[in-house]
Amino acid sequence: MRKTFNLEGLDCANCAAKIETAIRALEGVKEVSISFLTQKMTLEAEDAIFDEVLNNAEAVMKSLEDEIEICR
Repeated sequence: MRKTFNLEGLDCANCAAKIETAIRALEGVKEVSISFLTQKMTLEAEDAIFDEVLNNAEAVMKSLEDEIEICR
């Protein structure tokens, strides 16, 4: 499954790159792309574990940049 989410509070390209690298390292992530310009994250993972992977990605994002929110 591949889904795109709007992000709120992403304030720099370096932050986007740092978060993207951290999420890419998570188990179950097939691909992730975070765009500072569009304020969007595209995440791809297996259908059966997608919600778990998304929750883990959100936790990693919060640990690095607390003010960023994933709009679900």
